[in-house]
Amino acid sequence: MTDFNHKTILITGGAGFIGSNLAFYFQENFPEAKVVIFDKFRDESRFSNGNRTSFGHFKNLIGFQGEVIAGDITNKEDLRRLEDYHFDYIFHEAAISDTTVQDQKVMIETNLNAFKDLLDLAVMHKAAMVYASSGAVYGKLPAPHRVGIEAPANIYGFSKLAMDHLAYDYMKKVDIPIVGLRYFNVYGPREYFKEKTASMVLQFGLQILSGQNPRLFEGSEAIKRDFIYIDDVIQANIKACNPKKSGVYNVGTGKARSFQDIVDILCDELDLHPEYEYIPNPYVKQYQFFTEADIEPTREFLGYEPRFSLEEGIRADIPYIKKIYEEEIA
Repeated sequence: MTDFNHKTILITGGAGFIGSNLAFYFQENFPEAKVVIFDKFRDESRFSNGNRTSFGHFKNLIGFQGEVIAGDITNKEDLRRLEDYHFDYIFHEAAISDTTVQDQKVMIETNLNAFKDLLDLAVMHKAAMVYASSGAVYGKLPAPHRVGIEAPANIYGFSKLAMDHLAYDYMKKVDIPIVGLRYFNVYGPREYFKEKTASMVLQFGLQILSGQNPRLFEGSEAIKRDFIYIDDVIQANIKACNPKKSGVYNVGTGKARSFQDIVDILCDELDLHPEYEYIPNPYVKQYQFFTEADIEPTREFLGYEPRFSLEEGIRADIPYIKKIYEEEIA
């Protein structure tokens, strides 16, 4: 395994869900690493859909002892502050991750154009670049989803696919590791501040703890996703630092599970058994009814192997779900 001690690591979006988990992974396992977090942090600004423009939150970083910089990846003045460091690894997690944002210009500026600036920073520092792509690039294509066959159904998926194309272009020209990770449906600790865009594992868990009946779309037993626990996403990021081959890889479990499964497992783990409510699905036309990652190339070129089944991941997530309920909701 790569030794990150005495290395300097940049995590963009480091106050967000995945970025903050990465930061604590390094702090706990490589205490001699220098970790620098760069995050926009939340303010009062919102998109036209009512959701926040940033989900970065200081509470995700309580206990973190590294360096924290407030900055916007679309602001070149902010990015210039990063030139004073010498990074060995860059984990680019910052993005507009809200798939319901319709502002195409802002999505492209934030997800694609800022990525080029960060790729140039990686080249300047000769740093390995590991960045967040997304399973959203596949749109409503039938599963299993394979890299190279994409059809994004929204501007978010389009922006992530454009990032991958840009990364491939850099891979041909520069001699640094560049790996894009297409995350599927990630869940786990430190996601509460994503608000409405947090996983349904957390949302259903909080509904159940609040004494509400979990609300499922009609036919939820047949609506399936590739749900992946955060620890497996962290594993993929770490292994991407030393790939057999630069490229773009799916990060999922390779096993789709239903929303009905999530609620059933949560009820068993919480030992609470409310009535389920079934409601019509208002998003039928643009809805993904089945996602499942082809992870064979990820296994081959990154040495990645998912460790958590849905049952194991939810069991590991229960203490966090209860903590959030007690601290933020009860």
